[in-house]
Amino acid sequence: MQDWALSTTSREHRSRLLQGMAQAVAVKGYGDTTIADVVSQAGVSRRTFYEHFSGKAECLVALYEAASHNALRVLREAIDPSHGWEQQVDRAIGAYLQCMAGNLVLMRTLFVEILALGPVGLAARRRVNQEIADYMVAVVNAPHVTPGLAMAVVGGIHELVLQAIEDGKVDELPDLTATAAALVKAIARRP
Repeated sequence: MQDWALSTTSREHRSRLLQGMAQAVAVKGYGDTTIADVVSQAGVSRRTFYEHFSGKAECLVALYEAASHNALRVLREAIDPSHGWEQQVDRAIGAYLQCMAGNLVLMRTLFVEILALGPVGLAARRRVNQEIADYMVAVVNAPHVTPGLAMAVVGGIHELVLQAIEDGKVDELPDLTATAAALVKAIARRP
């Protein structure tokens, strides 16, 4: 029983640290964020931080991966085989973009600040994009939808998201559903 309680507390601390990182980076940017800022936002000790992460870069990558996996989970859950494939595309893309729009604090962190980590941040971004592209290949299940083509679609959609972030229109991400879905549908229909 005690081990379970400790692991629950540990998960809670990790979650609070990720939230603390998101809040601190949203206010100060990654470069100016300190571990003291993160632990202050999280309401935990510096020691607790180091029990979970070796430094702030590792914490930012963990935040990026957790938030990205949550968005991918939302996309997966929006697939409903009882609907036609085109409606499924609309629903999945819409849910994905709505999920991102619901996390205004995270969007700049996930799409801009992660790149402040250089190769480590870029590698995390590529891993997540690859997971989404692999999912697209599996769901579309058409021989002409290659992994490279799926990655191009993911990159295109994420560029639309980045533009919305830069324009201060994160709350309008769901408005991109028709454009992003049209891209996926055009690729899926191609003979």
